[in-house]
Amino acid sequence: MKDFINKLYRNHSLIYKALLFVATTFVIVYLFPKSGKFKYNFEKGKPWQSENLLSPFDFAIKKTDDEINIEKQKINENAALYFNVDINVVSKVNNDFNNHFNTVFSDSIKPETSLKLYNAGQRIISILYTFGVLNEAHNFSEKRTVVILDDRTKKQDALFSDLIKQNEVSSIIVRVLSNDNLIEYKGNFTSLFFDLVEPNLFFDKSISDKVLQEELDKISYTRGSIEKGTLIVSKGEVVEGDKYQVLKSLQSEYESQVWSESNYNWVLFAYALLVALAMLMLLLFLRKYRVEVYENNTKVTFIFFNVLLLIFVTTLVVNYNSKYIYIVPICVLPLVLKAFFDARLGLFTHVLTVLLLGFIVPNSYEYMFLQIIAGIVTILTVSELYKRANLFISVGQITLIYIIAYFAFFVIHEGSVETLKWETFIWFILCGLATLFVQPLIYAYEKLFGLVSDVSLLELSDTNSKLLKELSNKAPGTFHHSLNVANLAEASANEIGANAMLVRVGALYHDIGKMKNPTYFTENQSTGINPHDELSSKESASIIINHVIDGIEIARKNKLPDRVIDFIRTHHGTSVVYYFYMKEKEDFEDVDKTDFSYPGPKPFSKETAILMMCDSIEAASKSLKEPTSSKIDNFVENIINKQIEEGQFLNANITFKEIQSIKKVLKHKLANIYHLRIEYPE
Repeated sequence: MKDFINKLYRNHSLIYKALLFVATTFVIVYLFPKSGKFKYNFEKGKPWQSENLLSPFDFAIKKTDDEINIEKQKINENAALYFNVDINVVSKVNNDFNNHFNTVFSDSIKPETSLKLYNAGQRIISILYTFGVLNEAHNFSEKRTVVILDDRTKKQDALFSDLIKQNEVSSIIVRVLSNDNLIEYKGNFTSLFFDLVEPNLFFDKSISDKVLQEELDKISYTRGSIEKGTLIVSKGEVVEGDKYQVLKSLQSEYESQVWSESNYNWVLFAYALLVALAMLMLLLFLRKYRVEVYENNTKVTFIFFNVLLLIFVTTLVVNYNSKYIYIVPICVLPLVLKAFFDARLGLFTHVLTVLLLGFIVPNSYEYMFLQIIAGIVTILTVSELYKRANLFISVGQITLIYIIAYFAFFVIHEGSVETLKWETFIWFILCGLATLFVQPLIYAYEKLFGLVSDVSLLELSDTNSKLLKELSNKAPGTFHHSLNVANLAEASANEIGANAMLVRVGALYHDIGKMKNPTYFTENQSTGINPHDELSSKESASIIINHVIDGIEIARKNKLPDRVIDFIRTHHGTSVVYYFYMKEKEDFEDVDKTDFSYPGPKPFSKETAILMMCDSIEAASKSLKEPTSSKIDNFVENIINKQIEEGQFLNANITFKEIQSIKKVLKHKLANIYHLRIEYPE
């Protein structure tokens, strides 16, 4: 059991990558469309690009959304409204009328007039309750059919206009009285019926909605059918009208058949296999060409996270409305990866991501071509991302490439520019603006994943920063030495194509450990007093060596990035404090060399190797007396050749050719520092 646990611990990094690989594959497959992939791409109003298409099976032609909506609207407009009637109200109103009639109309009225008034009242009641009086106002069409129910049983049909609204009672009274020449009694009748009239019709919403839903459920979503073997569309024929709807019906039927039958799991497996292949290629690329990145689980997670994030955002946009897919700033991916890693890794990951997006977007070939071209332009044009002007210029170039490529595709499909949708260019412009979001995104990633970009390096290179100000105050000689080393290292990095900004920052901070005991280092001894005179060679060597450990502690306390701390750790490699080592050998025969050696590690990148060379050259150049071109040449050759012989650069991916180029730069720079002229032969 213990051996098993130890084995797990030893392979925990590999296990983590495997879990990350499986989880990413699963999530991407989950985000893919939940349908089979129709093998033809087509757009409304554009020519059919493939060969003649025959129906592979019998299928029904689906109605368009507009057709279905029109049918639903008609049903909604014509559906019957159901009202319940209270049959007791009419008899109650008649009784109340008989009881109150004599009270309202006095005995002084002639009998024939009284009879006439009574008959008019009866007619008013009859008109009001022929169909009934509504209990409240409703906003229904006057032509809507109404069904009046008596105790849930159909009593009669009518139109909504036949039902009496409570605000219509006064107008009915006036009309009846006018016809009988009794208009002078309007006030009496209005007063009488104001107290008598009661509503007897009540809208039954539940039954009305139930009947409406039953009618809506009867709607047929298809119109006609296509038999197997029928020609659907010919090559070059414009896809529009019924042709477009037939193709959409075939696509829908095809995809639903694929996913509703027993091969559902096979389709999922096929998707997972393709996604796994793509992600495996990314891992293999990292393992073969970017070992440092591959061995860092945080960096691998960061790359996988970005791929997943872009696929997720694109899926959301496609599900909302696929015409907006070009707003998604896919070029953010190579920009971010180039900022944190390098251009080659950025482009490789970008291409794999675009290939995966081809499963999600419509017109996948056109989309992939545009995005891959845009990604290449991004890699080629964006340099020194920390310079804002460079980003704006590059985004402009990317947007222009999008527009040119889309225009070319449109002309190929249409054969003209008359039907060109100019608003599509707005999507590309919005995409360019969204790409500018890369700056705050990089900042967020730095905080979230602990990575370092050129933008942060630019901030760290400011000599007015708190830590460098402290260095200049406590150890001014060391600060001046660091500035000189930074200039030499930056020039050397530019010569061989290394990260000049990174090596400059590393050079500025590589000796911050000397702040702890500044006077023990010759560049800070301005009074002529050497404190090493009071110490043994072993003690002196220990103080000199400890400036590396002290530097790492100070750097971590000030939250410097690991990439910068690497320069502090490696700038002396495993070299020996030669002066005190030889001094100790003069006094003692048996001397342990490890007591006078730096703990390492050795430089493991071009940038850390450059710093080691430049640091040694700059420090030792102070001892040059009466320097000449030949002396400087020999001086540079001797120091760097000694480092090579000691194997200090074995772990760094730097070639002899690049080292020769660095030597050339250092010789030239030292000659300029000492204001030397070329020595002419005698």
